[in-house]
Order: sequence, then C-alpha cells, then structure tokens
Amino acid sequence: MSKPLRMHQIRRIIEMQLEGRSIRYTTRLSGLSRNTVREYLRRISCSGTGLKELLALDDESLAAFVYVPTDEKATAGRSVDARYDHLQELLPGYLIELRKPGVTRQLLWEEYRNSNEDGYGYTQFCAYLNRHLRPAQAVMHFTHQPAESSQIDFAGKKLGYVDKSTGQFIECESLVCVLPFSNYMYMECLPSARQEDFINGMVRFKKFLGGVTASVKMDNMRTAVSRSSRYEPLFAEAMEYFAAHYGTTALTARVRKPRDKASVEKAVDLAYQRIYAPLRHQVFYSLEDLNAAVRMQVELFNNRPFKNKPGTRQLLFEQYEKPLLKPLPCADFYVRHTTQSKVQRNYHVIVGEDRHQYSVPFTLIGKRLKVIYTADVVEIYDGLRRVALHKRSYRKNGYTTNIEHRPPNHQKIIEQRSWDGDYFLKQAILLGPSVRELIARLLQSTGFYEQTYNSCLGILRLEKEVWQRAVAGSLPPCTGSDQSKLWHGRKYPAQEPGQTSDRSTSKYPRSPSDPRIRSLSIINH
Repeated sequence: MSKPLRMHQIRRIIEMQLEGRSIRYTTRLSGLSRNTVREYLRRISCSGTGLKELLALDDESLAAFVYVPTDEKATAGRSVDARYDHLQELLPGYLIELRKPGVTRQLLWEEYRNSNEDGYGYTQFCAYLNRHLRPAQAVMHFTHQPAESSQIDFAGKKLGYVDKSTGQFIECESLVCVLPFSNYMYMECLPSARQEDFINGMVRFKKFLGGVTASVKMDNMRTAVSRSSRYEPLFAEAMEYFAAHYGTTALTARVRKPRDKASVEKAVDLAYQRIYAPLRHQVFYSLEDLNAAVRMQVELFNNRPFKNKPGTRQLLFEQYEKPLLKPLPCADFYVRHTTQSKVQRNYHVIVGEDRHQYSVPFTLIGKRLKVIYTADVVEIYDGLRRVALHKRSYRKNGYTTNIEHRPPNHQKIIEQRSWDGDYFLKQAILLGPSVRELIARLLQSTGFYEQTYNSCLGILRLEKEVWQRAVAGSLPPCTGSDQSKLWHGRKYPAQEPGQTSDRSTSKYPRSPSDPRIRSLSIINH
C-alpha cells in the first residue's frame, strides 16, 4: 500500500464486517484491492478491540489502531529491525555533531559503519537523519511594521572593474540593504569593507531612501561592532556617532544566527540572480561605471511585479514606508582623517594606508603640510590655505598629479612625451596645407616616427624666425591663396606683387640659408 486509506474508507470496511459481508463483496463496493482490505482487517483484529467500539472512537483514536507509524520500516505483525532502534539512539548526538565545523553526513555515516558493519547504507542513513532533523528546522514568520527597521549585510560574491592604467581587475565589496516590510532593496559596490567605506555606503543608503528607519540591524561585522554579545554588543565609536547623527538605533543579530536578519539574507540571494547575473558579460573600467550599472539593475528589480501578490517593492515602499521615515539631518555624516605629511622632492605627499602620493605645488618642497582626507576626497593645507584638492585614489603606491603643480621644465617634458604624428599634423594645418604636406612627407621619410619629431618641431618654429618666402622656397610652388592661408592670423601677412619688404635689412634671411630649410629641400626633392 503506497498511501494509507482515508478514515471514512476504514469505517466503511468495519461497517461491512459488522453486516457479515465477505472480503470479495467489500472489495466490489469499496473499489479497494483484496490485499488492502485484508491488511486493514488484520490490523483491526490485532487491536483487540470490538468493531462497535472502534466505530464509536473519534478519528484520532481510531488512527492509533489502524495506522502504522511512518518511522517503522517493518510492517505490522513482523519483528522490528534492531538497526533502527540503535540508530535512533545515535541521532541526537549526530544532530549536535553536524553543527561543528567540517562535520558532514558522509563523515558521520563512515563513523557509524565503522562501528556497525551491518548498519544502514548511506541513503537510508541520511533519510533517517533528515527525518530527525525536521523538528529542529522549524522556521517562524515575523510580521514587520513599515519603516520599523532596515537590515544590512555584505554579499559573499564580489563584483569588480578593470583599472585602465594597470589592466588589473579590482574586486569590490557589495553592500546590500533591505527594508523587511516591503523588501525594498539597495545595493552598492564599495572599494573595501573598511569602516569609512562602510559608513559612507550607509549614508548613501539613507539618501536613497530619503529618510531614516527606526533601527538598523546587521551581523557582528568588525567594521561596526567592537565586541559581540547576545545581550549588549559594543559598537565601534564611529558607528555610535553615525547612529546618533541620524537618530536611529543600531542592532546586531546573534552570533551565528543568520535567520535573525533573514530578509537581507534573502536579498543577497536575489541580488545574485537579478543584479550579478545580468551584468556578468559586461566589463567596467571604473567604480563609478560599475555602480551606475548596479543602480539601474536595482531600479528594475524594485519595480519588478511580485509573483504571488499584486504590486511591486517600489509601490509598497512609496505607499506605506516612505511617509513614515524620519527626516534626514541637514548635513551628511562622514569620517574624516587628519594627518601631517612632508612634501617630497617629487612635490608629492604620501597619504593614507594605501601609500598613495598626491601632488602639491613644487614651491612647497620640504614643508610639512596638513592633510585632511575622507573616502572620496583629499585636501592638503599649508597653514589655513588649501593648496591642493584631489579625488581619493585607492591604487597602492600610485600617483595622482596635477600638471599645474609641476615646475615649468617638467611640464615641457610631459608635453614632449605626449607628442605624436597627429599632434604635428594638427599644428601644421594651422599654418596652411603646404606646411601640412611637408610635415606629412617628413613623418613618412623614416619608419621610426620619433626620429623626425625634432625636425617637425623646427619647421613649426620657422614661422618665428623666417618670413614667408624662406619657407615657400623649400616647397613646391603654391598659389597666392595658399600663401595667405599659410600666414593667416600670423604676424607677417603675404606681400602684394611689387611690394618691397620692410624686413629686407632685418635679421631674417632672404633665402633659405637656414640649415633646417636646406634639409627640407633635400626631402622635398
């Protein structure tokens, strides 16, 4: 028999026995098989109770006589397997062992078979063990009130982006927040799980909500909790200031009790499905681009309709929770660090745990400056005067440099390093098509462009040293319109026919005697 009979079917079998009906007749009227009817009649006979007394019992009392307990393998009337009784004695201890790190069902079964050679196989062992675990796995439903609390956690899996300067893939921590009443979710990728990054993420979560919940619950993370306790956890000083600033209460879940914050645990699983998965094929090159894509997926998720009830998370939040949130304070809360740093000979100061260097004006080399930095910006002061402002970078042992902080000769070097063929062609077109043609020929005269850069630079500077005819003598004949374009906007305009130059006696040569022009003539021919 795969399934037990319903109680009205059993009562019908008893009534037919009182009427003296045969098993064949009972089978024909009830539609049951002969073996099923015989089995239940055998159980009724073994009960030792009369048929009339059995009919007078209620369903629960009658079931005790005719139903076999589900945890008995042997059928009624047969001897019970001794292995089952022995395993039942061991199961409470196995339940305790499973809570220990590294203990698995496979390990427990191997230990069980070592001491019981004729014991159950692995499948039957797990079936009895799971049946014993069911009462301990009971869950409780909590009813959450609107705007009562928010729950915070870090996702175990990480997203990241590629640093363009190094090509390195940088992993980011994913902060997941949720409101248990509406399941309204927020997610953001942070540079790290350090305290200042975590608190800044919490600040942006409050701004995302547009208000403050009565409490915020998290696990016993080191960035927020200094000492965990079931009754009175000790929060970090920065976290206490954060809670006081926003007028909320910080709470923690019990140690190793993730169900105390079941809403955010479920939100993390949904984040893997609705945020991580859609972004799996995309490559990002900055934290800002990554968070922009995450925000888009969060918005889509919050507006996704529920499956088993009407509405969306966004709708529930807007309708029930947002009106009950506490207002945000006038100013945001952020963690500021203050330190002193000496300006190195490379006109940079070293800041923070990342040993990242930020530039200051080169005139301050050797001075000790005051540095104030947060998770986002770095401010550098000489006394009361701010001399530099940079965006915070977390690249270890890297450099953030403002070109204006360099000495003039260093700026020239940087400019020269940025030269390429396109740079000289763009400068030449300003002097006219003939000059651009000459620069293009010069760049193509050798396979290694860098060898021609000094010659190209010399041509572009000829305008300051030689008049129009000197340059035109090194080029193929050009029209008057070309000449006017060549000197358009320059100090020396093209001369009219028959007009004498007032510079004939000046220091500028009348013919292309300059060595650079002679070299250009060779290239031209």
